[in-house]
Formats: sequence, structure tokens, C-alpha cells
Amino acid sequence: MRPLQLDPLFKPVESLPGIGPKLAEALTRVTGREGPEDTRALDLLLLPPHGLIDRTMRSGITEAPEGTIATLKVHVDRHQPSPPGRRNAPYRVFVHDDTGELALTFFHSKRQWLEKILPVGEAVLVSGKVEWFNGRPSMVHPDHIALEVDADSFPLIEPVYPLTAGLSPKILRRSIESALDLLPELPEWSDAHLVSKNSFPSFADAVRELHHPEAAMDIEAQTPARRRLAYDELLAGQLSLALVRQTLRKLPGHPVVAEGRLRQAILGALPFSLTGSQTTAVEEILADMAGKDRMLRLLQGDVGSGKTAVAMLAMADAVEAGGQAVLMAPTEILARQHHATIRKMAEAAGIEVAVLTARAKGRERAELLERIANGQARIVIGTHALFQESVVYKNLTLAVVDEQHRFGVHQRLRLTAKGTAPHMLVMTATPIPRTLVLAAFGDMDVSKLTEKPAGRQPIATVTIPDERLAEIVDRLKKALEEGKKAYWICPLVEDSEQSDLMSVESRHASLAEAFGKDMAPLVSLVHGRMTSEEKDQAMSAFKNGQTRLLVATTVIEVGVDVPDATIMVIEHAERFGLAQLHQLRGRVGRGEGASSCILLYHGPLGETAGARLQVLRETEDGFRIAEEDLKLRGEGEVLGTRQSGMPGFRLANLSAHADLLEIARSDARNVLETDPSLASPRGEALRMLLYLMRRDEAIRFLRAG
Repeated sequence: MRPLQLDPLFKPVESLPGIGPKLAEALTRVTGREGPEDTRALDLLLLPPHGLIDRTMRSGITEAPEGTIATLKVHVDRHQPSPPGRRNAPYRVFVHDDTGELALTFFHSKRQWLEKILPVGEAVLVSGKVEWFNGRPSMVHPDHIALEVDADSFPLIEPVYPLTAGLSPKILRRSIESALDLLPELPEWSDAHLVSKNSFPSFADAVRELHHPEAAMDIEAQTPARRRLAYDELLAGQLSLALVRQTLRKLPGHPVVAEGRLRQAILGALPFSLTGSQTTAVEEILADMAGKDRMLRLLQGDVGSGKTAVAMLAMADAVEAGGQAVLMAPTEILARQHHATIRKMAEAAGIEVAVLTARAKGRERAELLERIANGQARIVIGTHALFQESVVYKNLTLAVVDEQHRFGVHQRLRLTAKGTAPHMLVMTATPIPRTLVLAAFGDMDVSKLTEKPAGRQPIATVTIPDERLAEIVDRLKKALEEGKKAYWICPLVEDSEQSDLMSVESRHASLAEAFGKDMAPLVSLVHGRMTSEEKDQAMSAFKNGQTRLLVATTVIEVGVDVPDATIMVIEHAERFGLAQLHQLRGRVGRGEGASSCILLYHGPLGETAGARLQVLRETEDGFRIAEEDLKLRGEGEVLGTRQSGMPGFRLANLSAHADLLEIARSDARNVLETDPSLASPRGEALRMLLYLMRRDEAIRFLRAG
């Protein structure tokens, strides 16, 4: 049950004064909630301003820079109402100061109201944007007007919030003030030493300071109030991750004890030797699996750094110890590709490998399920079909999950619900900066693969403006004639009137035409709207050389392996994120041949897009690229928060508050070690924090435990 003290904060926004259904919808949009019924007073309190308007600077009328907000002390000279019957004509009030005259302009405003707030002959303060028309200054609908005698009511520093259609700054401000009236004093949930060392105000005071800045520096990320709220958000996140971990760990792990015979057989048959970081990762994984706790480990490695080989060696030990292992991939193409790679490795050790996807039907499926249930199939590879009710394992010991982004905390718990409590190894080809690993996977240990496997070629990366497109097409034609293979990536599937981007279908048609009818059959197409079978056909035709140029959208970003493809052209490269460009580039440079990546951009480039392309030209180090991406785009974008169900932070900024994340992580662990059910006075207060930060699901784990 939510503590009664918090009830006022969980009032629906519609219950606040002056908020009807339409306004509630607008407030839902700015606070990012699911719907008006889910939008509470609390959501307004935790909506941080992103800027300030400073009205402390006074200037004369003629000195006010055009287009900027000016605060002026003026005398009211005369009113010029709209002519009778012309409601659309403006109502003007002429005012002056020592430097000149200004027209205050109003549309659809009531004369009585204007005469009351701007009495002729009085001195008034007005603030708003000054525009010049025909050599005369004007201010349309001033933001604020006050008689000089009422100057105290004039807001000198005003926070600026995100807005949406149907929501004015004044109304949003008024709604936030109504929510602030409901804010109770709450017990302190943070460690007393941390609070005094960082001069943290109480939660309620920090929220009030957030919305009532007194100077420009008050909305900086490093003010005590902002750091306090950032810490609260990070602590709630780390505490809920730690609670998930605690729940997952309650089921004891099965220690995997193996001599390593199968692993050695596989190592002996590999055509390459492991890199240093692969060897270290294998050792870390085996040490985890040998312990009595379940393993929860994240294996990070750039595209082509050899994660599959590491996973295979771990699976071999699980099989030798009498268990089964599964590898789950996000798509059918990837599952089949993993199957091809792993089956080759497993043959050396005599391990049976099965593949289970939605495509397996009828008798074939029944036989496959039988072999999984009786333990004949020692390694099973597939999509999320692996965890459907109908699939029963004889002794599932290790689950390997490829591409964490598509596999959240809840799916991890679903795995556990099968009662098997396998060790878990999650592989991701997206290098995630350390701070983000902590924020999103605080409950996991991390192994990193940092070197490229032996024999991988560096990729020459160039940026070229799209005016030189014809030249690129010519060079590409020559390369295909020499037998080379290339990718051409476009951002869209089909042309739309709103967009000036080249669609994948138009580009496929124009390239086929440019290559002439003899070479046109070498150009194939793949995009997300095709069926799995169509995609598979296009990919296998490219892989076995029937086609040599694959025109595609980003569906080929994850995992497709064609070692003899050596050229990557990315059109409208300025529209892609850094991590995505890096992933796409990683599709080439996988074989013996020298590879190149051409980033085609449409100029002029904005500052951020220019910086992105520059980073790609300078480095192939995925971890450096991820750190730069974090600086350029912020954490929500890097993780693709919306799509991946990852935490997007509202109050914390991971670049600015990385130190607080480390503290929050160790604090969460310490709390749960000493008070696992959060029953102490501090534990009760921390439950309040979890509710406030909308981490209710974590409280359910407390009860479940």
C-alpha cells in the first residue's frame, strides 16, 4: 500500500484548480506520462525547467535589442482601441520613456481590462519581446504588466519549461504552483552523512527551489537542490535494480563444475586464438558459474570482437556439467546465423545444437520439443519462442541473451519463473559507457571485449557531400565489376511528401538503372516491411554472391555477417546517431580485404552532426564512440529509452552526476544487505522514495520475496 502521506501528490492533475480534460491532456504530453488518468500532481513537481528568463536587466525602449525579452519602465500615454466591427484589428496602447515611444499591441483583448491594468498617466513595468516594424518598436502581448507601485509582484527570474500545443507558460506555471501547495514534508531517506557533506536541502525544499530559482545559476546541474533531486532519482533506480537482483538471486544457482574437456576441444578446433580480453571474459564467466549464486553478467563487445566464441566456451562447460544452454537472439535471421556459427564450433566437441524459431511447425516442432525435454538437444538457439509455456527443458543451466536492448528486467524474471534459475549472460554489441551500464544494468557484472580479433582490417572512413553522388556511383560500379560486395544504407522505406530524405526503394531503383541492364540483377533490396522470408532470401542471395550490392535500411544494423563485403555507403549520414553509424560501419571489415565506409551527408552540417561524423573519421573504438555519443546526445537517446524501456532520467544528468550514480549504487547495495525487506525507519522512507519516483514494481518484489 502507498503511504497515506503521499496521497496528495498522487491526485490526478484534473483535480487541480482550473484544469479540465483538454489541459490535462496537454500536461500529460509535457510530463511524458501514458494518459491523463496516469498524470498526477507529482509529475508536475518533478518537471524540471530547462532555462530561465532574466527580467532583472532594465533598458530604455530604443536600447532594447530586437527579438530579445526586455523589461521596461514606461509611462502610459493613450489607448487606441480596435475600430468598431473589426475584431481582428489590434488594440494598441502607446507608452514612452526618456529614450522613445513604444506600442503595446493586443489581439482579442477586452478594453475594460486593458484600461484597468494600463491606466493613462501611470508609470508601469512591462516585460516581453521587442520587435521593430517600419522603424517603430512594438511589444505584442507583453508577458507581464504591473503598476510601478506593485513592482513586488513582478517576476524578475522566471523558469522556462517544455511546452506543447494548447499549453501556455502562464497556465503551466499556475498548475505547478497548485501542485507545490500539496507538497508535504517527508521523512529523510538519504544517509545523514551524505546529506550534510553535500549540503543537500530536504526533498520538499529541493523541489521548491527547482521551481523558484532566484538567479541564472540556480538551474545549473551542480546546485545542491538539483544534485539532491538527481541523487534521489538515481538512488530509486539503483534500489529497484538491486531488488530485482535480490529476487533473481533468491533462487540458488547450480554451480557449474567441469574439467573443461569440451571447451578445450572447441579451442583446439578454432582457426584463431583468443584475444586477451576474450580469455579474461571466459575466466570471469566460468568463475561466476562455479559459485553458488546465479551469474548475471553483461558481455560488452564491439561488432566482431568475438562475443559468440566466448558464449560458446561458457555453454560447453554448462553442457559438460550435465546441463543445457540456450542462446536467445532478437530476430530469426540472427538466430539462424548464430546457429550456423555455433554448430560449427560445437561439432568439434560432439555437442548437439538445435534451433527453435516460430517457423518450426507441426511434426518438426513436436520432435524438437521432445529432444529439448529429454536433454538430447544440449544447446538450443532461437528467438523469444525459447521461453514459451510449451518449451520444457530437462536441465537449463545457462541462458545467453543477445542484444540486451530488446530484453528488459521483466523478461529476465520470466526466465526465472520457469523455476530453472539458469545463469544469465547478456551480450550486447552496443558499447555502453560505464555510467550508463550502472544506470541501466546496475544489477549486472560486466565483462568487456576491447580488441579486434586477429586478421580484422581497419576500415577507412571518409565523409563526402551528396553533390558528389554521381562520382560515388561510378566508383561503386567499378568495384562491383571487380567482384567486390557493398552495402548502401538509406534512412527511409518509401518517399513521403514531408521528407526530403532518399527512400530505400527510390535509391534501389536509381542504382539499378545507373548500373545498366547487365548489372541491375546484382542490386538487391532489404527493409523492415518485408516478411522474414523475403529478408532471409535477399540476405542469403547477397551472402552467396548472387547479388553484390545490398540497398537496405538499418535492418542490417544488428548482427548480419557477410565477411567478403568491403564497402559501406551510408546516405544522409547526418541523420543517424553515432552508435548506429558505428554499428552499420561494423558490417564491413570482417574478412581479409581492405574495407571502406563512405558517409554521404547533405550540407550544411549542424554542429552536432559535424561533431558526430568527425568522431567516426577519427576512431573505430566503440567505447570512445559511446562516450562521445553520451556527451552529444544525452543518455535517453543513447539507449533509445523510448523503445527499449530503459530508464530515461528527468532530474539526473549522467554526464554531470556520474559521481552520484556510484554513491547511489553502493548505498542501495548496503541498504539491502542490512535491511533486505526495507522494514527499518530508513527502509520505510526509502519505500516512499520508490513510490515518488514511480518505481512501484520494485516494491512488489519486496512483497514477493
